[in-house]
Amino acid sequence: MTEESPEIYAPQANLPAMPADVPLLRIEGVSKSFGNFRAVDRLSLDIAAGEFFALLGPSGCGKTTLLRMLAGFETADGGRILLGGRDIAPVLPHERPVNMMFQNYALFPHLDVRDNIAFGLKRAGLPRADIDSRVAEMVALVKLEGMEKRKPDQLSGGQKQRVALARSLARRPKILLLDEPLAALDRKLRESTQLELMELQRRLGMTFIVVTHDQEEAMTMANRIGVMNGGRLEQVASPRDLYEAPQSRWVAEFVGDVNLFDGEVASREHSRITVSTSGGAALAVAEPRNVSVGTAVSVAIRPEKVKLSRRGPGSDAVSSQLINRLEGEVTDVSYLGGLTVYKVKLDSGAVVRSSIANTVRLDRDTYSVGQRVVAWFTPDDCVVLQR
Repeated sequence: MTEESPEIYAPQANLPAMPADVPLLRIEGVSKSFGNFRAVDRLSLDIAAGEFFALLGPSGCGKTTLLRMLAGFETADGGRILLGGRDIAPVLPHERPVNMMFQNYALFPHLDVRDNIAFGLKRAGLPRADIDSRVAEMVALVKLEGMEKRKPDQLSGGQKQRVALARSLARRPKILLLDEPLAALDRKLRESTQLELMELQRRLGMTFIVVTHDQEEAMTMANRIGVMNGGRLEQVASPRDLYEAPQSRWVAEFVGDVNLFDGEVASREHSRITVSTSGGAALAVAEPRNVSVGTAVSVAIRPEKVKLSRRGPGSDAVSSQLINRLEGEVTDVSYLGGLTVYKVKLDSGAVVRSSIANTVRLDRDTYSVGQRVVAWFTPDDCVVLQR
């Protein structure tokens, strides 16, 4: 930026230097209602500078409403939103060091690629030379060289997405908000664009906050994920912790596939408990927390942790103590390319799913419908969720 060029964002220029322990964005007890519907309910969240954060949840859970409050398009009924330690409630949307990329891209149909990207820079009063330089930088950044004169109706879905992204980044915001940015793309293009967004975010060192209902998308791109339900955050964690250590039954069921066994704690010995399930099975579970005997719990096991065999694992004394064995019959086989999903109806009547990787191109040693099998897993494969 030249000495003659005005700062694009006055609020950004005035953001105070932050101590190392202060997050870039702090949301404190924010609420928003539409009539009698509470879209966001006393939500608090810290997001660090340079973080790729995902808000994940079902439709109507409040994630887009929260994003719009960050952008300034909605006003919170209560609570505060602090950016760099400053309350941005009185700051108008176009004056915030925040930019939002909309799900439908919101490109101007009468403007070409160059002018779409330059639109916000012109509104900010940037000199022409600086606009030209910034647009060229953005075009190169999103790999649209040679397409500057095309109108939106001459672009593919992926190219429109790149134009919208370039326009959002052109004003160099502190935070980029992305509302379902890849929803309109086909699967292959969506996967490649996810990787490009991740690389772009790393290169820029900018904070990205993405809203999505696609679990795979959130887990692929984000450093941390906030799972929303009914206007509240159910859990905030890394993708691995969210999947392997859900803190509630709702999160366990929403994120990925899971097998759940309801029951109560029958006994406890050191860091292992025995859960007596409603189907009559006794499951050994590694549980370091102090869960009391008699507590109602659910035991969660991810399908890929459930192994199948015709006779079960080794029957030596150590194995019999450490491995949970459940017998049943295969009722369904779904071949999905990289893995095969089996449904097994246990003798207790419960159904358990097992996902097994297809590591051999032509594996003759598979299981078929009607076959008797043993489903087994270790105590460490289980997660205990209090009900």
